[in-house]
Amino acid sequence: MTMTSLVDKHPGVYMVNHPFVQHKLTSLRDKNTSTREFRMLVQELGVLIGYEATRDLETELVEVETPLEKTMSPTLKGKKLCIVTIMRAGNGMTEGVLQLSPSARVGHIGLYRDPQTKMPIEYYVKMPPDLDQRTVICVDPMLATGHSATAAVHKIKDLGAQDIRFICLFAAPEGVSLFREEHPDVSVYAGVIDSHLDDHAYIRPGVGDAGDRIYGTK
Repeated sequence: MTMTSLVDKHPGVYMVNHPFVQHKLTSLRDKNTSTREFRMLVQELGVLIGYEATRDLETELVEVETPLEKTMSPTLKGKKLCIVTIMRAGNGMTEGVLQLSPSARVGHIGLYRDPQTKMPIEYYVKMPPDLDQRTVICVDPMLATGHSATAAVHKIKDLGAQDIRFICLFAAPEGVSLFREEHPDVSVYAGVIDSHLDDHAYIRPGVGDAGDRIYGTK
């Protein structure tokens, strides 16, 4: 899978340029895409972008016996992943990442955006106890203003996590800039970085409200 690192402006930010990813993102943009199809596409993209975000996980050799002979073969080293979903829209991507690592632990952070200030307000946090021993993949389809993502990662760090990656489908330059200012040690993997935010803090051209389109709400 090919990625282009946006190193000129934001080292540590990667856009996943694989044709399947870009094709599925185009389908998501279409206002006529049904709720069922939208939900399936978000899950599929969780698999594809999660694959890139975990490319450098550490492995170790173990002995395994095939039907023909014993051999040494690589397996993941240490404890498995923790996927942290920024509710509610992040839940759709989480199911996709779980296909890569079905035994991963899952944490939840509930945030909603104040309609006046556009700032995140936390209403729920539930995490596994050993974040310091796991690679944490934080997921949210949208990196718009960046406030929710940065707040979520601050919470994850406060709970002991040290190896964190953030994955999203659509990002705005404003959100990328804020996130990298707040968390220069956390890599960002995005499907696409769009043009800008509008006056209502929606990504343009974007995809609308990802949570509403995943769950069929208004």
